[in-house]
Amino acid sequence: MADNNNPFANMESKFKTVQNKPKKEKTPIDYKKYTKSFIAIFIMFVVIVIAFANIYVVKEGEYKIIRQFGEIKDVKETPGLHMKVPFIQSVTTVPKYQMNYKLSEKEINTKDKRRIIIDNYAVWRVVNAKEMISSAGSLVGASSRMEEFIYSVVRSELGQLEYSEIINDENSSRGSLNDKITKHVNELLEKDKYGIEVVDVRIKRIDLPEENEQSVYNEMISERQSIAQKYLSTGDADKRRIEAETDRQVREMLATAKKDAAIIEAEGEAEAAQIYNKSFSKDPEFYSLYRTLESYKKTIGEDSMIIIPSDSPYARILSGYLE
Repeated sequence: MADNNNPFANMESKFKTVQNKPKKEKTPIDYKKYTKSFIAIFIMFVVIVIAFANIYVVKEGEYKIIRQFGEIKDVKETPGLHMKVPFIQSVTTVPKYQMNYKLSEKEINTKDKRRIIIDNYAVWRVVNAKEMISSAGSLVGASSRMEEFIYSVVRSELGQLEYSEIINDENSSRGSLNDKITKHVNELLEKDKYGIEVVDVRIKRIDLPEENEQSVYNEMISERQSIAQKYLSTGDADKRRIEAETDRQVREMLATAKKDAAIIEAEGEAEAAQIYNKSFSKDPEFYSLYRTLESYKKTIGEDSMIIIPSDSPYARILSGYLE
């Protein structure tokens, strides 16, 4: 019999009971049941990744070039989402917007055999991406060909102008020259199907070679001095001509004025004589006296002494005897 008062005896009996209890067998995992699901999920994941990797976006202002084994298969220029064939096709981007291109400085000769260095730039764009890639291969190749055409046309056009015509802003034809260069370059690019268009060509700066600068400056100074002397000579000649013409006009005006004054004076004297004659004819004795007094005014001065008889008519008049 077990001792009910011993706790260790109870624990020992329970332990023996647990040891004698039969163990349950574990069920094995069937991995084959999950393999197909795993493979399906993996395949779907790969398909999704490949699909997203081969979706491309065409943005505003760009071309998308689709190549297949290096050959251009298609050109997309409409904005939107597109998809290429995985592992076979590749996509490259070509800008559609206008681009600036600074040309290298070049030395050319003018019509009067002057050497000048021109510095210009061009604004251009791609109008046919397929033709551009087929003819030039890339943007770098297209811009290089464009630069060659521009330099050739600029050299030809400036070679027909003299140096003074190019640098003189007042008589310069560079405004129309830029348009002519742009038009001619586009004709050459279109003829060879380069797929690009030059929007504008501008001559930014024209310089002289360092070894020619001083001689040209001296020549320009001499030319300006010659022009200034010519202006001075012309001005002096115009001055003398204007003075001579003015003197002639003054002489003519004075002669006309003297003539008119003489005529007016003669007419006045004639009219005065008529008035005198009409007045003096009314009293001949008064006229005789007036003439006598007038003669005294002209013949007798301030220091003159007159001796007249006391019984002379003149003495009597001076004395107050009028009868």
